[in-house]
Formats: sequence, structure tokens, C-alpha cells
Amino acid sequence: MSGAKLKKSHYLIITIVALAIGHFAYIFLSPYVFMGVAMKRLSNGWTMTNQFIQGPQTTMHSRQIVRPSPDMAYAACVYDLRNGPIHIRAAPWDDYMSISVFAANGDNIYSVNDREAPNGVDFYLAKPTIVTRASNTVYSRSSRGIILDRRLAPTKQRFELAKAARQNNICAPIGLK
Repeated sequence: MSGAKLKKSHYLIITIVALAIGHFAYIFLSPYVFMGVAMKRLSNGWTMTNQFIQGPQTTMHSRQIVRPSPDMAYAACVYDLRNGPIHIRAAPWDDYMSISVFAANGDNIYSVNDREAPNGVDFYLAKPTIVTRASNTVYSRSSRGIILDRRLAPTKQRFELAKAARQNNICAPIGLK
């Protein structure tokens, strides 16, 4: 009888260890998987990186970004730093706006809004191993991620104004502006 109890306890321990490993693997890997899906979708299968793509006006069917607000105009840039730093510039806006940089695991590594940058946003994004002379450099540990431009635009007219303001936004490798 004691041999059967021992076997049951071994199976129980193995099961608990396997569940714990699976749980930690899911917790660690799922943000990378979810962001990978979002980056691939936003960049049209990785064909449109390092450039801002303006989204259509949000409707109840919009789902390119998780839970988009119908009062916001969105533009996204899937960044890729594998070939070097990129330059980010966003035109000013006369109402609420924010630029957020997300790493490959979904961590928000940098955010700035209209109150902090009333004349627009201008910075460089690079890997920590790259030394730049620019004081306005943001460093990302991940080579890929998403930069999100959000502007308050609750009406069709404001949405069109936001779209026009973002025409000169830059998300491009340095030297290719």
C-alpha cells in the first residue's frame, strides 16, 4: 500500500511542478505574444515599420488597438531598431494629445502629453547599446515595439484636423526623414 501512496504523491508533485512552470511561462511569454500580434497587425505583416500609420475614425467595430476610445484619433508606428535609432516627431495639438512608446512586452517605456510638450514632440529612440549625441534620446531594451499617437477628436471635424496635423509626423530611421 505504501508504494501506491508514494506513486500518487510523485504524480501529484510532478503535476504541481508542471502547472507552476506552465503558469510562469504563460505570465512571462503572453505579453510578448500579444504585442507581437498587435505589431504584426498594425504594420501590415511587418511591411510598414518605422512610419506612422493613421487609423480611421473609431467606431464600435474598431479593434486595431484594444478598447479604442471613440473620442480619440489614433496613429501608430511599429518601430524596429535593429538597423539603428529612429527619429520621432509629432505635431502640436490644441487639445489633449499623447505620444506613448511601448516595448515588445507591452511596457510603457515613455509617454509625453500636450502639457509637457505644447510645441509638439521631438525625440530619438535607440537601443541602450547605441550612444547618441542627442539629449532627447529615449532608450528601449526591445528592438521592436509600438509608438502610439492619441489626440482628442470627438467630432468628424476635429478628427479631420487631427489627421491634417499628423501629416508631418515622423517615425523614421535617422537620415531618412
